Amino acid sequence: MRTGGTLLLSACTAVLLLTAACAPGEPGAPARQPQGAPARLLITPADGTRKVAPDAGITVKVADGQVTGVVVTDADGRQISGSAGADGTWRPQWPLKPSTTYTVRARAVGTDGRQVTERVTFTTLKPARVIDGGMSPMDGERVGVGMPIQLTLSKPVPAREDRAAVERALTVEMSKPVEGSWSWVSDREVQYRPRSYWPSGQEVTVVAHLAGLRVGRGTWGVKDRRVTFTVGAEHITKIRNGTHRAVVRNNGKVVRTIPISLGKPGFESWSGTMIAQEKAPDIIMDSATIGLPGLYRTRTKWNIRMTYSGMFFHAAPWSVGDQGHRNVSHGCVNASTSHARWFYNFTQRGDIIKIVGTKHKLQFGNGPTPWAKSWEEWRAGSALYTPDTPATPAEPAETPRPNDA
Repeated sequence: MRTGGTLLLSACTAVLLLTAACAPGEPGAPARQPQGAPARLLITPADGTRKVAPDAGITVKVADGQVTGVVVTDADGRQISGSAGADGTWRPQWPLKPSTTYTVRARAVGTDGRQVTERVTFTTLKPARVIDGGMSPMDGERVGVGMPIQLTLSKPVPAREDRAAVERALTVEMSKPVEGSWSWVSDREVQYRPRSYWPSGQEVTVVAHLAGLRVGRGTWGVKDRRVTFTVGAEHITKIRNGTHRAVVRNNGKVVRTIPISLGKPGFESWSGTMIAQEKAPDIIMDSATIGLPGLYRTRTKWNIRMTYSGMFFHAAPWSVGDQGHRNVSHGCVNASTSHARWFYNFTQRGDIIKIVGTKHKLQFGNGPTPWAKSWEEWRAGSALYTPDTPATPAEPAETPRPNDA
């Protein structure tokens, strides 16, 4: 029995020894080698860099791994939206602002499966030359269906590639999307109009992303511009020279017919589709301001401007006997005081006013005159437009004419 017990103990001992020989870390066990390598991130601009061009972009490169995220924030901690291209260059949706400090935080995962983070801070340049812009309509304004969006710049932009850059920096968001286009009306002004009139009730938000925009050599935008406006009821007034009447419609319904007098021979009114450009209850019209001193200097009431050259719809109590019968003005649309007051209160900036039947045709550029061009002519004024066929050239600007009295 003792012999049997001895043999059993020896067998168990052998099993324990075998188990101990296979334990990790013990002599004779296979060694575990680390797999892969840690990621190494390189961000350009480097930490502390100054005078960085706002449109330079941010390059994030990685060795032995893959970039998993890039976050860019400004000095106030606001995150800048953007995306990285195939070449590893991260570009903001809109250019960075000049004279601003930015922080870049990039993450990557190495071939060893571990995440690493790199952080750099840099500052954009302070421009020696700047360009700014003003916009119309005014923020919060209610306008008529013919009102264009106007961006007027503080410096000329003659080069097509720079004009294209400006257009790409402009966004128009609409509650009722319709087709529209920007068009350059001068080297300092670009306007936007829909193909047809704006729908009533439309809400439009326009943003000019000018901050950080390079225009020409060494000229940069420094401030964005933003306006939101709404489109009121459709007001369309048609004035016929042959009948000496203005027919006023509100959303297609005739609401008033007004006897009027237009410009007499030598001072004919313009024919064409105009807009109500601005309103003033009281103006002194002086012919000296357009080089004809002594012809008239008269205070007029309930004035609605229709052209830069000085054509207004206004009260003319002195010509009531001619209104509805003959033309006696110096180019403006004369109406009685009561009719002119009503029309003034009825009218929104941007309402459509058409005159037909006179021998002088409204020419493009005599104020905001987007409807003096066909749609194809208008589109051809965009630096981003590539027409299938050449558009009809725009007519030259008209020589200013006297204000009416």
